[in-house]
Amino acid sequence: MAIIAFIMFYLFFPVVAIYLARKNALCNKLGAVVICYVAGIVIGNIGLLPAPLATVQNPLMLIAISLALPLMFFSIDVRRWSRLAGKSLLSFGLQTVAIIIVATLGFFIFRDWVGAETWKLAGMFVGVYTGGTVNLGAIATALRTDQTLYLAAHTSDVVVSTVYLLFLMTIGQRILLKFLPAFQPAETAFLEKDPDFDSYAGIFEKKTLVPLLGALGLAVLIFITGGLSFLIWKEDIAFVVAILAISTLGIAFSFVPAIRNIRMTYQMGNYFILIFCLVVSSMADFNRLVSTAPIMLAYVTFTIFICLLLHVALAKIFKIDTDTVIITSVAGICSPPLVPMVASALKNKEVIVSGVITGIIGWVAGTYLGIAVAYMLHGLGS
Repeated sequence: MAIIAFIMFYLFFPVVAIYLARKNALCNKLGAVVICYVAGIVIGNIGLLPAPLATVQNPLMLIAISLALPLMFFSIDVRRWSRLAGKSLLSFGLQTVAIIIVATLGFFIFRDWVGAETWKLAGMFVGVYTGGTVNLGAIATALRTDQTLYLAAHTSDVVVSTVYLLFLMTIGQRILLKFLPAFQPAETAFLEKDPDFDSYAGIFEKKTLVPLLGALGLAVLIFITGGLSFLIWKEDIAFVVAILAISTLGIAFSFVPAIRNIRMTYQMGNYFILIFCLVVSSMADFNRLVSTAPIMLAYVTFTIFICLLLHVALAKIFKIDTDTVIITSVAGICSPPLVPMVASALKNKEVIVSGVITGIIGWVAGTYLGIAVAYMLHGLGS
């Protein structure tokens, strides 16, 4: 009975986290992901979890991330994004190059302190700073990263990313204008309604729920298809193949208009990300987390801010404007949901669409890039 109770906690506590994030000012600033992480750490370190639950946690974690990926990708319109303004794509490309270079440098600088799984962390950083938490979780799952190390990395990311965002929303624009040209508004601004990535309003309406359940069923079939890799390859390789297959099939189905136009597939995918965060954090040993955190904080700080410096240096060569650099950097380092907030701080709504689109391109590419870089560094380091 205790195991069933905790499985129900994993499945339904995210509802509480989403509610708190929408209704309470402090919780809104923290976000549902952080609330789930804190709740998981508390539950996992006060001696409540029954020992047999360990046999359920890993499968639940794999199922959650495997369902999240296709659901989040279903809403992508790749062909529309291929017509995106050139400088936005170029700037995001430079952001991607910058994070690959910096993650590689970080691997060689920090591996003696972090330990044997530094190559996995480098790949995770490429994924999360190209895409977002979904990529971080996917790569950590595919590479079977130690859960405490994963949590230390994500916790440090939350702290350092907050400082990074505050910098860009306060004095960052003024400083970068000393090195980069100012943004020039287009003659015809290409604007959309600001996307609300966090709203679940109307999700239980019949016109939304029925197609959404169909999308969930398709995500389950994709998960089963990816799971066939465990019948063919050894377990370590099978995890990687499964995650990549699930990502690829999710993107492929996004080309089908009937699937792409289903409302709230992103939100449902994000719900599974919250379940994943709750399970992962409840598996972490708090004592090990505290001992790992200082060096991880230094590692993440190095990665984010050196990446920003290199991105700016490359953008100067290509004469990319300040606001485009900032918004594509935020899209990569953070995630698309934070783009509208930063655009508002820049007093430039025109860059919202570019930021959201390039950020979701990062979601698509991040897992592939991260895994590729991780294995490259593993080969170099061995």
